[in-house]
Amino acid sequence: MELRQGSLEKLVKMVENFYKGKTVLVTGHTGFKGSWLIIWLLEMGARVIGYSLDPVSEKDNFVLSGIGIKIVDLRGDIRNPDKLKEVMSTYQPEIVFHMAAQALVRLSYEIPAETYDVNLIGSINVLEAIRATESVRVGIMVTTDKCYENKEQITPYTETDSLGGYDPYSSSKAACEIAIVSWRNSFFNLDQFSKHGKAIVSVRAGNVIGGGDWALDRIIPDCIRSLEDNKPIEIRSPKSIRPWQHVLEPLGGYLLLAKKAYEDPEKYSQAWNFGPNVDAVATVWDIAQLVLTNYGEGSIMDVSDPQNVHEAKLLLLDISKAKNKLGWEPRLTLDETIKLTVDWYKRYTSMPVLDLCLEQIRYYMKKR
Repeated sequence: MELRQGSLEKLVKMVENFYKGKTVLVTGHTGFKGSWLIIWLLEMGARVIGYSLDPVSEKDNFVLSGIGIKIVDLRGDIRNPDKLKEVMSTYQPEIVFHMAAQALVRLSYEIPAETYDVNLIGSINVLEAIRATESVRVGIMVTTDKCYENKEQITPYTETDSLGGYDPYSSSKAACEIAIVSWRNSFFNLDQFSKHGKAIVSVRAGNVIGGGDWALDRIIPDCIRSLEDNKPIEIRSPKSIRPWQHVLEPLGGYLLLAKKAYEDPEKYSQAWNFGPNVDAVATVWDIAQLVLTNYGEGSIMDVSDPQNVHEAKLLLLDISKAKNKLGWEPRLTLDETIKLTVDWYKRYTSMPVLDLCLEQIRYYMKKR
């Protein structure tokens, strides 16, 4: 679906107006994607409740932006079901974005049981807290594109393809998706919507990049750390192909989808892919080179090792469902995505980070 400028502006305004005054709970709000989401929600006038572990570092986007004082900022573990229920009962959210997770593939090899505990049992705890809270109308359960049984095929994966996962992280997210379907069928069945009044949605996004991410074993943070330390960028999987997208792309999809599911739950309570257009699919090596071009200095080293733990070499998403049925589509080219990302890292020490994030959100919202 190709939106004309007028209809796009109308859609943006509709989403902005929808969130004004809404009470929204975000799990994992101190994380990379979570911090960008709550900044955007605040910009639209939502009342935000955050439930998460502490930020990982003092350089995280959540910390530098100072948004903790603008929300109800709660610390807690999603593995604590009683506390989750208490938080939802106390603050009565209308919409829940579940983003808390153990999100690193390589780390999942070191802590496989904990990865499953956080990702699967934690998600079930969120679903159970939603079930126990009458005010919740929509639950957006964020998983990953890695939930698919990846056959390293050229054909992009659709929402109906088989779930699976080679590594503990990917398989834990596939298990999440199975649990979400089970809870939707068992406790949030659309045939009984008048009794429970809730829409449960799962969203699967491709590789997300953007300013304020400092996680280990991710290409952009690895590049920036090396550049700031005046060291060559070490690339361990230079030929791996991924669907790269700016963090605002899937977040915009989640926000739109929550609105749609709130208004027409029976139509949107299902799984949705969010990824870039085909021309934004690139190798890890290509991404590092684009980072260098935009940063203006630095070098790259290939440090690939056949003994490294397994990581997928090819993964593509089919986003036609979101385009055709939701009216969502990517707004940024790959070059624009890298430019916005590197711009954040070049400016975060010289201007207020919240202003920098808001500037990029407003730029994105005006994109055709």
